[in-house]
Amino acid sequence: MAESLVGAWLPAVESPRSEGRSERGASNGKAETVPPSRRHLLGNNLTELSMSPASLPRDESFASIGGPMTAQAGIDVRGAGEGRGDMLDLSALWAAIKRRKVWIIAPTLAALGLSFVAVNVVTPRYTGEAKLLLESRGGFYALPGQLADSGQFDSEAVQSQVQIIMSRDLAREAVKRIGLVGNAEFDSGVGALSAVRKLAVMIGLGGHPADRSPEERVLEKYYDRLLVFPVARSRIVAVEFTSRDAALAAKAANTIAETYLEFQEGAKQENARSASNWLSTTIEPLRKRVAEAEARVEDYRSRNGLFAGPNNTTITSQQLTDLSAQLSSARSQQAESQAKAGMIRDAIKQGRTFEIPDVANNELVRRLIEQRVTLRAQIAAESRSLLPEHPRIKELNAQLLDLEGQLRAAAERTVRTLENEAKIAGQRVESFQAALDGQKKNVSTANDSEVQLRALERDARTLREQLEQYMQRYREAVARDTMNAAPADARVISRAVEPTEPSFPKKVPVVLVSTLATFLIALATIVTRELLNGQGRPLPAAPRGPRWVSAGSPEDEGDAPGPVQGAAPRHARVAGLLTHAGKLGQTRLDLDRPELTLAEIAERTREPVRGMAPLALVLDGAGEGAARPRDLAELLAQRCRCVFVDLSSDHGAGAAGFSELLAGEALFSDIIMREPGSRLHRIGAGRAGRSAVLAAPDLVDVALDALCETYDWVLVAAASNDDGAVLAPIARRAQAGLVMSGQVGNGHALETAYRLSELTEAPVTLILDAEGGVPMQPVSRTQMPVGA
Repeated sequence: MAESLVGAWLPAVESPRSEGRSERGASNGKAETVPPSRRHLLGNNLTELSMSPASLPRDESFASIGGPMTAQAGIDVRGAGEGRGDMLDLSALWAAIKRRKVWIIAPTLAALGLSFVAVNVVTPRYTGEAKLLLESRGGFYALPGQLADSGQFDSEAVQSQVQIIMSRDLAREAVKRIGLVGNAEFDSGVGALSAVRKLAVMIGLGGHPADRSPEERVLEKYYDRLLVFPVARSRIVAVEFTSRDAALAAKAANTIAETYLEFQEGAKQENARSASNWLSTTIEPLRKRVAEAEARVEDYRSRNGLFAGPNNTTITSQQLTDLSAQLSSARSQQAESQAKAGMIRDAIKQGRTFEIPDVANNELVRRLIEQRVTLRAQIAAESRSLLPEHPRIKELNAQLLDLEGQLRAAAERTVRTLENEAKIAGQRVESFQAALDGQKKNVSTANDSEVQLRALERDARTLREQLEQYMQRYREAVARDTMNAAPADARVISRAVEPTEPSFPKKVPVVLVSTLATFLIALATIVTRELLNGQGRPLPAAPRGPRWVSAGSPEDEGDAPGPVQGAAPRHARVAGLLTHAGKLGQTRLDLDRPELTLAEIAERTREPVRGMAPLALVLDGAGEGAARPRDLAELLAQRCRCVFVDLSSDHGAGAAGFSELLAGEALFSDIIMREPGSRLHRIGAGRAGRSAVLAAPDLVDVALDALCETYDWVLVAAASNDDGAVLAPIARRAQAGLVMSGQVGNGHALETAYRLSELTEAPVTLILDAEGGVPMQPVSRTQMPVGA
């Protein structure tokens, strides 16, 4: 006996090859071209269809595929793989939000009204702001040669000044000047206590305001309303004070800044006063020590004869210097005289006496030379008429010899004079050398005394310099001790003015933030509730790789959810009509409960190849009231990724379609379109129509395999009167055959279903209208169904 089986199948949400796939929504409800990242080409252009997220159009509300259909139809799905239980069903969440929109709108409007009333009822507060620039400022009595401060404040110094402004001493003085004591806003002791405050005092949770001094009561509020902070990346400190009274806020900020400046000036004057008092008590003893040190220096100098001469040198040192200079001069004179005498002697021996400057410049020698010249002229004149032996000639020669002797004698006298000068110079050298040696002994003896003297002078000079520094600082400190002589190291660069706009509350921001926060909280509450109830998250879906179970098995009954329990008699009736996988079945297209229709179609679908999506061939039975194949495709597209290949018409309206894909003239990105207002992807027949299937039947499997690897459902619509050669390449690839019948008893639909069962081994199902669903008799594969 043949066993009745129902193929319980549901496409897996993701396969390892399609992991991470996403959809891209259509713009303005129009069909758009889908650009896959990897495109199919048929013929020379056939490649693998892209499984990347960019390859499919995306719909923002299309969040869960396969899982919702499983949960709603109650189909038993099991197998190896991974589901999509961790994904959110955005369409379900959006439906829940629309159902509970009152719970979002009502709190939002309430928050809007309450926040608007609150910002108009609450007492406004105003903030006055004054700004101080921290910089080093020199006094009026700064000395011309005194180095000014750098004027730079590091971040630690700026923070220190902020703490000074917030100190309690400054706060007490500011409170007195502002007059906050007795002000009901700041002094909690003014006026009667509230009932809550009285109760807190009675049970010991708080003290009575009268137990504290007025200043202490005011300081608590004072610090709550005071804000002092440094402006980022600057040396500016901002002082802000908040009050219900705008004039009081501005006055308080300016008063605090002025009080800080006065505190700074007072601190500087106090430092100067303390310095002058200390210096006055130190200068007098130091002056006495300086006098004593200088007296010791003079006494030691006089006792040791270390009197200072020119250029701050001692007499002994100066005498030693003079003797050394005189000795050098004497030695130079001696050497010069000796050299001149020796040179004259050599000239006399060589007969060049008159070439020596000292001889030639002698007056006597000059006259003798003139006489010799005259005498030689006479001898020459007389020799013209007289012979050499003439008495006149002899007389003249005798006179000439006498002149020559006088000249030699004069030269020798010059030599002797120079030699005498050399001897005198030598004696002077000996004398100076002896004196110099004696002076050296005296100087060496006085060196030890001079060392001690210099030590005493150094001590006296150190004390003198210290005294002068103290005197200078004392004069500066006395000068700074006067009023306004030491300005504060800060100045006001921006005084607070009476504010016109309250700093609290900011009406528009408060209203907007309160309203938006309430809206988001209400929305989050509803979404969280839906997720916790399981309505916004799909149940764990079946992985890729379905199992086959019996429709009437206990396993099927225990796992099926609620909606399927009510339809159990119908499932049993449908299962009873089948004797093997080739028999005809029927289901109705119930638009009110489409999950039942989809569940029964899934039951009537054969198990596809692992990793592939099921492919169904849909034929139009031409029955009265029959739904179109596109209606079924759109219904299926609401639950999963579905592509609808429409080969039912040869009229492609000039657009590229399935025929161009098979011919290699178009890519998938050129032919896949999105139906307006739907998630359905559609591929038209193309300009060549169904004849392309006859021309390239082998490429049909390749194209359909690519679609099955990309989508979760593939529906191919064809005309019921198509030739078997057109339907065969698709029918043998299909896992299900569907015939749109309309009403029961449509003979043409039964004939179409019979012809389809002859072309495929997959189950064939008649899709009836909503009023159909009556039992039909089994029809053998070898018998022609007889229509009414």
